Amino acid sequence: MIEGGGKEVSEADIIAAMKCGHEACVKLIDAQIELRKKLGLADKVVVEDEKDDTFLNAAREIAGEEMKQAMLIGGKLERHAKEDEVKAALKEKMLEKFEEMTDEEFRSTFDDLEIETVCNNVLDDGKRIDGRANDELRELKGQISVLPRTHGSAVFSRGETQALGTVTMGTKSDIQNLDAIAGGETEKKFMLHYNFPPYCVGECGRLGFTGRREIGHGALAERSLREIIPEDYPYTVRVVSDIMGSNGSSSMASICAGTMAMMDAGVPIVAPVAGISIGLFGGDDPEKAVLVTDILGTEDHCGDMDFKVAGTRKGITGFQVDLKIKGLTWELVEGAFQMALESRCKILDYIESVIPAPRDEMSKHAPKIKQISIPVDKIGELIGPGGKNIRRITELSGAQIDIDEDGTVSVYAVDAKSMEIAENEVNAITAEAEEGKIYNGTVTGIKDFGAFVEILPGMDGLVHISEMADRRIGSVEEICKVGDQMWVKCIAVDDRGRIKLSRKEALAEMDDA
Repeated sequence: MIEGGGKEVSEADIIAAMKCGHEACVKLIDAQIELRKKLGLADKVVVEDEKDDTFLNAAREIAGEEMKQAMLIGGKLERHAKEDEVKAALKEKMLEKFEEMTDEEFRSTFDDLEIETVCNNVLDDGKRIDGRANDELRELKGQISVLPRTHGSAVFSRGETQALGTVTMGTKSDIQNLDAIAGGETEKKFMLHYNFPPYCVGECGRLGFTGRREIGHGALAERSLREIIPEDYPYTVRVVSDIMGSNGSSSMASICAGTMAMMDAGVPIVAPVAGISIGLFGGDDPEKAVLVTDILGTEDHCGDMDFKVAGTRKGITGFQVDLKIKGLTWELVEGAFQMALESRCKILDYIESVIPAPRDEMSKHAPKIKQISIPVDKIGELIGPGGKNIRRITELSGAQIDIDEDGTVSVYAVDAKSMEIAENEVNAITAEAEEGKIYNGTVTGIKDFGAFVEILPGMDGLVHISEMADRRIGSVEEICKVGDQMWVKCIAVDDRGRIKLSRKEALAEMDDA
């Protein structure tokens, strides 16, 4: 297996990197061989067991032609039904001829016959199972906004393979923390989960635990889509791909469905991503080898390679190669990448015909976000003792508030009213008094010389008795008492941060207005 990813890396650069890595591997292997020699150990020789083709030759003679026709039936269910028919008849005749044949020997023989038949159809007759040309894609279908309550959704079909992609937008508190004991990332803001339920292959079964398929396919799709999300995107994004039907390359369908669903959700992706799988027949003989695009499940089983490539028009974001043969020539590698590029661009053309660009607006069900920058020394005031202020704002507005160390405050709310309340409260706590601005404050203290008025949370100023009214008053109590609301104007802030307020200037300015 070979796998990797990149940030829209060109095919030429990927191939150059693979060649560089291969050269390094050869040097390491040479060093290992040399160490064996120095230890006086003999060279390792792998001897392959000679296979007895007696059963296969007999099966070919009995059902070869019928099997050949069966493996040219395009529909998956119809083909499997015909295979079962041929299989049952063949087993009966084989047992008449070889009474000692076990069930496992027959299963292996029939599997070999199927593989041989599919390969010969392609190599000798130029015929794929469903009659497509080697570079021809299956029919593409797609639809967005299929689940109105989600933040984004899409269905993508390529032939009988279909994926349902759904997107959920979260806040910073939804980031997945990772235990990077051996180094690497400590958190993930983008996650893709891949589900392969039994019904997608026409089977009845229990939805069990996550298996190797789900983990491996999900990791490939996640790696391929992660690079198109802007690094400064404030949301946590989760994509779920549920496979509705499977007949080859469901991981690549997940990438296409995920792209469409994120565009439907309004995620400002750098560029759409599509994926495709390239297969190989006759890989042991480079002179006869044939590359085919968009392989079926049976072509994957019977062929020599599953070469999955995902990327944008500009370059590759993820790839994975599964081989059943000893190796590939560089010509075949280059040919596979080129065929994948051509097929990928056709799929991208289709995706853009369904949804040309990410939506300008997010779903009404997705959390809205607004970022406010506050001075770092105001972070403590915003949080409050034991988180008192943050809890109060959250309870009052229903919004979620995240604070970064650099003073970036992210406010997440599900509606405009909630956002407005939270934003006003944050600004009120972190704001500085502005000269010339009028405030509706609360009287917090009375002195002979004036009154103290709180104009912002935790921020008081003094209204001198001479600034109480446009007439002479005998005492402050004639105008106000503790707890009263009072309109005041900030007339000065001295170099020690003391705030001077005026009630009479505020009232005069408000009357003029």
